[in-house]
Amino acid sequence: MADHHAAPQHDYHLVDPSPWPLFCSATCVVMMVGAVAWMKGVFGLPEGTHWLFFTGLTGTLLGMGLWWADVVKEANAGDHTPVVAIGLRYGMVLFIASEIMFFAAFFWMFFEMAIFNEARAHIPEVATWADTAKAWSTWPPKGVEVLSAWHLPLLNTVTLLLSGCTVTWAHHALQVGDRKGAKIALFITIALGIFFTAIQAYEYFEILHENLFFSEEAVNSGLYGSIFFMATGFHGFHVLIGTIFLAVCLIRLLNGAFTPKQHFGFEAAAWYWHFVDVVWLFLFAFVYVAFG
Repeated sequence: MADHHAAPQHDYHLVDPSPWPLFCSATCVVMMVGAVAWMKGVFGLPEGTHWLFFTGLTGTLLGMGLWWADVVKEANAGDHTPVVAIGLRYGMVLFIASEIMFFAAFFWMFFEMAIFNEARAHIPEVATWADTAKAWSTWPPKGVEVLSAWHLPLLNTVTLLLSGCTVTWAHHALQVGDRKGAKIALFITIALGIFFTAIQAYEYFEILHENLFFSEEAVNSGLYGSIFFMATGFHGFHVLIGTIFLAVCLIRLLNGAFTPKQHFGFEAAAWYWHFVDVVWLFLFAFVYVAFG
């Protein structure tokens, strides 16, 4: 009788108590405080103190890895029932929706500066507004040498579009039971993601090395430089996370995980990757082309 009551009588799964949410929250706080200390100094730590940031980053990555491993173990144990799978899908959809709002804030600010710069330039030049009005007077600000959209940015666009095709190929191959095709396509997608990151790193190096946004002539480039690096930099970070996500899926696929009917771990990674693709198309169209 005891065994009968101990067995689950529903499709829902209550996970075992996990330390990783609290652990990752704590290490993220340490990482962010460390970032402030590195850039500005805080809590008695002098500017340039970087050990706190890397300590928090290491802890966060460790917690994420162990947490991820627990989720994979649950999937392999059969705990992800159809009802649980629906919940996971809702969770992923809401997560991507929150990411859309995150990038919408950057686009909103960029459009505000690009479209209404002349109106903003007519703000009365009192002491607190003088520099702001001067920065808004032209867009991009005078002295800023913008990047050509038809070189590295175009190459990155083609790279991500190709990766969107290959991740779709991998998904379709997995659905029809072609595991070999799925492995090949997923490997190509990961390689394209790494290539994108390498191109963006080189692009940033060129900007900083040539002082394109920070020359003496570009004295009012703070607005443009800030929004450019925040928008493209956070997108690059999302590409890095997506590449890791897909790499984990490839490892699982090589170890025999996923079936044609049950592979939500990979499906979620594919959704995330397509989201990253779409965001980049907007960045390319507006940050590099329309207002470049």
